[in-house]
Amino acid sequence: MRNLNHETITEAVLESQGQTANPRMKQIMDSLVRHLHDFAREVRLTEDEWFKGIAFLTRCGHITDDKRQEFILLSDVLGLSMLTVAMNNDKPAQCTESTVFGPFHVQGAPKYELGADIANGARGIPCLVRGTVRGPDGSPVPNARMDVWQSDQDGRYDVQYADIDHAQARGVLHADAQGRYHFRSILAVPYAIPHDGPVGELLDATGRHPWRPAHLHFMIEAPGYETLITHVFRGDDAYLDSDAVFGVRQSLIADWKAQADGTYLVEYDFVLAPVAMGAM
Repeated sequence: MRNLNHETITEAVLESQGQTANPRMKQIMDSLVRHLHDFAREVRLTEDEWFKGIAFLTRCGHITDDKRQEFILLSDVLGLSMLTVAMNNDKPAQCTESTVFGPFHVQGAPKYELGADIANGARGIPCLVRGTVRGPDGSPVPNARMDVWQSDQDGRYDVQYADIDHAQARGVLHADAQGRYHFRSILAVPYAIPHDGPVGELLDATGRHPWRPAHLHFMIEAPGYETLITHVFRGDDAYLDSDAVFGVRQSLIADWKAQADGTYLVEYDFVLAPVAMGAM
């Protein structure tokens, strides 16, 4: 321990945590140390760069509050969020794919009856959303709980407004006994993730834009089925192939159809994975 150098220090750190009681904790920490040290050696990390990295993470912490999670944004734009989702949600081919959760979900969203308008005053063109929730065999999933949220026409979620004290463009409803659902909201639009902080600076430095394609968020739960966290994307969006958080999947793209009265209609059927199938 008294004569360590840039090559031997890794083994010293691994030895120091050799008594970690939790096997999974030890596996994670050992791998983290190896990869961090190898990264620093590979790029020959300077002390100034290390200090700047620490300052960057510190600023991520300072800007994070109950309405903004900069570390989730960082994970998202680095592709780590979607990588974790992909590794942990390997569903049968016929089941709806998962995608990133995002930083704007809110616990305790208002509950609505089927057919209700969850926009609740959010600005945007009216849109009807409908479809079914089924199992892989085509059988309906009755009374599935559907937690839905989206941005308004300006690309902002309700929690991003200081002067809005009630939920808008978000809510919880249940499919009917035949697995059918329908509700009213507003037309989904593309929006930029918050980029006025450290993550935005990182995007600028790497020549990337902060835009996400238009989408609706869904979290769907039903007894006997895996919880599904996903989006439904607008098929005509310019950012489908350059989503800042890498969340687009072809199977999650749908058409928003303009109606004669100026409103829109989007139809999408969800297929949930039974718990037993997901465990296989």
